[in-house]
Amino acid sequence: MMKRVRVCAAAVTCGWLVAGMLVGALDAARVGEPAPAFTATDSRGQSHALADYAGKFVVLEWHNFGCSYVKKHYAGHMQQMQKEWTGKGVVWLTVISSGPGQQGFLKPEEANGFLKDRGASPTALLLDTDGVVGTLFDVKTTPQVYVIAPDGTVIYTGAVDSKPTTDAGDIPAATNYLAAALTEALGGKPVTTPTTRPYGCSVKLAPATPRK
Repeated sequence: MMKRVRVCAAAVTCGWLVAGMLVGALDAARVGEPAPAFTATDSRGQSHALADYAGKFVVLEWHNFGCSYVKKHYAGHMQQMQKEWTGKGVVWLTVISSGPGQQGFLKPEEANGFLKDRGASPTALLLDTDGVVGTLFDVKTTPQVYVIAPDGTVIYTGAVDSKPTTDAGDIPAATNYLAAALTEALGGKPVTTPTTRPYGCSVKLAPATPRK
């Protein structure tokens, strides 16, 4: 449930605003701080709470199948990373925050078909159709990723890599920020580049979903 905050301003009657509209920045996920708690349902109807994965590294990967920047990585690159890192014990949660009627929105059966057709293998594909999780993490683009440490602390947020293009041919020459963060963290080292600027398509939240 979203928090509600009492606000006042000079010469303005006090009123109630949804926290995400006014003070979301206070709750947004920041590197070095605990990730916001959430619970979401996946494409197979299973519930996932971030707390379920305490003690494990977690990747949150925001997705929109209609976005050219996402298609770039799903030409095979993202699937390879999912397979590699889940094989090393990382929990990989792909998140779709597109609302009904918006680009990227998928019904559960469509989402499962997408995973099968693309050969994707995240731990789960979360259907955040009300945009609550996307708003909690102040996600701006697809793709955009977060890495959460076993103690629940955010240790990386930003882009998958350093080439803000839609061309899959640029991937080999790019710096893979996500892989670098995971490699360092799983090796017991601090993440050298914990924050980068994400690039991609804007997140297509449901029209009524408040943004920060």
